[in-house]
Amino acid sequence: MNPAVDGTAGAEVDTGTALRFITCGSVDDGKSTLIGRLLVDSKTVLQDQLAGVQRGGETDLALLTDGLSAEREQGITIDVAYRYFSTATRKFIIGDAPGHEQYTRNMVTAASSADAAVVLVDATKLPWASQVDEGEVVKRELLPQTRRHTLLAHLLRVQSIVFAINKLDAVPDAALALERISDALDTFAEAAGVQVTATVPISALKGWNVATRHADWCGYQGPSLLEVLEGLPVTRQDEAVPFAFPVQWVEKFSGSADTSRGRRVFWGRVASGHVEPGQRISILPSGQTATVAQVLDHARNPKVVHAGHSAGIVLDREVDVSRGDWLLAPDAFAPAREITATVAWLDDEPLVAGRVYWALQGHRWVKAKVARVVDRLNINTLEAEETQQLEANSIGDVVLALQQPLAVRPFTESRGLGSMVLVDTASHRTAAAVLVR
Repeated sequence: MNPAVDGTAGAEVDTGTALRFITCGSVDDGKSTLIGRLLVDSKTVLQDQLAGVQRGGETDLALLTDGLSAEREQGITIDVAYRYFSTATRKFIIGDAPGHEQYTRNMVTAASSADAAVVLVDATKLPWASQVDEGEVVKRELLPQTRRHTLLAHLLRVQSIVFAINKLDAVPDAALALERISDALDTFAEAAGVQVTATVPISALKGWNVATRHADWCGYQGPSLLEVLEGLPVTRQDEAVPFAFPVQWVEKFSGSADTSRGRRVFWGRVASGHVEPGQRISILPSGQTATVAQVLDHARNPKVVHAGHSAGIVLDREVDVSRGDWLLAPDAFAPAREITATVAWLDDEPLVAGRVYWALQGHRWVKAKVARVVDRLNINTLEAEETQQLEANSIGDVVLALQQPLAVRPFTESRGLGSMVLVDTASHRTAAAVLVR
């Protein structure tokens, strides 16, 4: 058992950049309370805000993030709530993801842009953790949402995954519970191929091991959760992948008398590589080529722009480029009309072969037909099972046939080129997160 692991040892961490992290896990594991505790202990919450979350003379920390009236009435998190706080060391952006299976789509949305995920585990919901065995082997199973959210964070390339074992103050033997739950988490993570950055015992309600260390508690001698977060790296941009740029907006200045170059600026965010003047590019889907005449950053200053940053690109001549098109490094991509992908299925209507959806990659929409459902991941055994359909909240592999070709790379290489969403053509609801294999 290894309660705390320094996943950043030997790595240079840019603490000047804000860390985006989410809290996730099962229902009522204390996610909102944990964020409330971080906000209070970092002195981000004003006194009048604290006064507004009093219930029966006690401070309900969860109400600092549960802002929707339905959330406060039901005592659950429904949508993702983002909060900001900072310490003397670093700035943070927190996403409070809901734990209910019904709102898994919201958790996926939050995880897709996160640098780290804090997966909460409620020790009080695992009776085997602190009970004394009498010669019997107790099956140490984790809650389904603990497994599902960890797997989804791993699939979505969340760089750092931290387990926070909560409510250990409410179990009879905290040290025994910590040891058993940590062992169960380590066994699960190893089987799933998930690299865990740290496992930290906490009490979000009392503040133990959240912002500051709580000495001599359950045998844990490692850093507090906040200390772990302060040392985590931000997600590396896809600089090693050739240049790719989804056009989001076309700005026209056709009134200019200068016809020596194109008279439109193509704005968007560089998905991979970098862009600079003199660079040759090809255009998807038209296949035309051109040369970059000028590159502007978000403040309209001429500058070389790298992956993850916004840019405005002016070409050396007028070519047919519209919102949704891609500007690509020539001959670096082979546009595909059939892809194999892992999908996190989010719709209530099962995914079956033959169904047609809209696929959105960057800002480009194409029709996608489900050619074949390959298999489904059993989140309990972690084995791939043959299936004809994927039900809500399932994870599985499918083959998609695209009406028009898209430039793709495996998601493990590029978040921008390896991800898309499927949208129901009738209801316009987001049906799946798609990760190219």
